[in-house]
Amino acid sequence: MHEAHVSLGVTLFFSAMLAAMIVALAFEEKIHAKKSVITGFFAIASLAAAEMLGILPVGPLVNVFGEELHIPVYVQGIDWAVIAIILGSSLFVDVTSKSGLFTWVAIKLTKKSGGDPLLLLIFYGILTVLFSALLNNVTAMIIIGSLSAVSLKKLGQRERLLGFLLLEGLLTNVGGLLTLISSVPNIIVGQTAGISFVDFFIKAAPFVLVASIATVFLGARLFGIRRLDTEVQRQEAAEEVAGFDERDGIESSGFFAFGSVMLVLFITAIALSSVFDYGLGMGFVAMSFAIIMLLRFKSTADVFYRALDWDLLLFFAFLFVVINVMEHAQVLAMIGHGLGHVIALNDVLDGAGTAATLISSAAVSSVTDNIPLSAMLARILHGMEPLGDGRLWWSVIFGANLGGNLTPIGSASTVVAVTLMHKYGLSMSFMRFVRLAAGFAVLQIALAVLYVLFVVPLLPSV
Repeated sequence: MHEAHVSLGVTLFFSAMLAAMIVALAFEEKIHAKKSVITGFFAIASLAAAEMLGILPVGPLVNVFGEELHIPVYVQGIDWAVIAIILGSSLFVDVTSKSGLFTWVAIKLTKKSGGDPLLLLIFYGILTVLFSALLNNVTAMIIIGSLSAVSLKKLGQRERLLGFLLLEGLLTNVGGLLTLISSVPNIIVGQTAGISFVDFFIKAAPFVLVASIATVFLGARLFGIRRLDTEVQRQEAAEEVAGFDERDGIESSGFFAFGSVMLVLFITAIALSSVFDYGLGMGFVAMSFAIIMLLRFKSTADVFYRALDWDLLLFFAFLFVVINVMEHAQVLAMIGHGLGHVIALNDVLDGAGTAATLISSAAVSSVTDNIPLSAMLARILHGMEPLGDGRLWWSVIFGANLGGNLTPIGSASTVVAVTLMHKYGLSMSFMRFVRLAAGFAVLQIALAVLYVLFVVPLLPSV
């Protein structure tokens, strides 16, 4: 198999096509098209153009047995390991949620707060981070946001809902940094860089803790969320939350216990797959647990299939195709050359390039989807190995996740947060979100720069 020589004009043409796709994704709501439709269009267009210009690889693949495999180039370009992880994890979480486990935990924490607004915010903040680490950010935001609305309505403090929803939206992106499978950029960059599950957690957890504390207490100050002043107020609030029944969502105690055990085993198996390297990878583990859980609903499994985020899965598949074409068109090589100048700032001042990469990643993620950005930068950094500064991988991970807090379109979870605000009759425009969230995002990004530069190198690797 060989590839054709690519001229500068062709590279610039495909660069414009990539830029057009990113702009289209940034204005997804304006053009009323799903992410998968947008990337699908550009996948077809880029493949057709690449074929006409003769820049795609020519000839069959040869496997380890010397057999020729005639696999279309667009199939080869898809990272099936990432697809398997997302598909398996989504199915597993969706089925497990039917046990009532997540609702049970949420209401338990609400009752633990005794109805105190600040304690309730802290508990929901903790829950948001944990749910974002275990679930996808959108699911976490929907569950926590809905529960917050119920809690505050029952407590007669609905005026605090805007602050709760905004902070929870911001914390989903912080919590998305906690584990290797907490967000899509983590999966993409982590897989490319060869970062294990345990190593990722060790390096990210301290930052998530500090950033979460800073976000909650800055938010409490901004939105005037304080402890109840008197003992009478605290007693009345405690009586209010005592009426919450955490078992409302549990239809079967047996399935609840089974789901709890499986969730613990799932997280453990994912971690061990990174440590011991089973060979089949995390995608196999995720799919295996999904099938085990689906056996409980084998006659109605189609219900869960219909509930899958097919837009996300197809978006990924098409995105990988586009990125693969851009690689053949030398677009990534050209971007890598530009990134090299940013990274070269490390030669002028230690860590300057790493910090600039993190800030640049965050800025781009704030106005477009962080998934194509992560995929592109991961490919670029992989092509530059061995890297002189391993912190660059972490600068992309932190920047891609935290940049989503700068604008309401920066991440799917902030979009959901704004949608919930509108659902509950709360006013939130694009610019108002930016004004309210900017201070939090800048603080988080500044902390991330310091953390990546000075703390990550000191933490042990596994």
